[in-house]
Amino acid sequence: MELTNRRALITGGTAGIGLACARLLAREGAVVTVTGRDGRRGAEAAASLGGGVHFLQSDLADAESVRTLVRQAGAVDILVNNAASFPSALTVDQRRDAFERTFATNVAGTYFLAAGLVPGMIARGHGSIVNVTTMVASRAVPGASVYSASKAAVESLTRTWAAEFGPAGVRVNAVAPGPTRTEGVQAEWGETNEALGRALPLGRTAAPDEIAQAVLFLASPRASFITGAVLHADGGGSAI
Repeated sequence: MELTNRRALITGGTAGIGLACARLLAREGAVVTVTGRDGRRGAEAAASLGGGVHFLQSDLADAESVRTLVRQAGAVDILVNNAASFPSALTVDQRRDAFERTFATNVAGTYFLAAGLVPGMIARGHGSIVNVTTMVASRAVPGASVYSASKAAVESLTRTWAAEFGPAGVRVNAVAPGPTRTEGVQAEWGETNEALGRALPLGRTAAPDEIAQAVLFLASPRASFITGAVLHADGGGSAI
């Protein structure tokens, strides 16, 4: 097991891609903590993954909640920034509150969580951060303006953090999924998500586990000489 004795924190880890990541990292020996806003769902998710997975309730859109999470998480070797808000609306119809919550969660929450945990990684001389972004950070999809802009910012942070933290042995990469069939995405995007999948070279949406495999690779020692990269797990979407 290649992650034995590593401590992993996965935000948005109670469902979808985050839950799939938790399952894979725990299977590889990591001590995994997942976060989410819903305490009941978090407890159920942790229980479904077995005794080695823990849950911490947190809302990344709330600055105090992020500070509390940093304190509660303790030493973290692997940080998977997966929690995200992904509203679907044309620009002229986008509500300001949804815009602000998306950037508070996807950008500010991700930024300050990493800023709080990285000093410990630097002190220990190792660490891996994997940011989960999206195919639409680099591909135009009507209705995805807020989500795509927030994740494009996270991809920029990925490169900057790789340069800042690399000298201390901390790697930072991103996985950019294509359309993935999760409960949350289906509820927000519905048939649009399926249509995006059919338009890909592989002609389908992804299963959460397929994205989690890419996250596991970048978090693992197999990716020891990779930092500042964006791995497009998008069924060929970035090729067209």
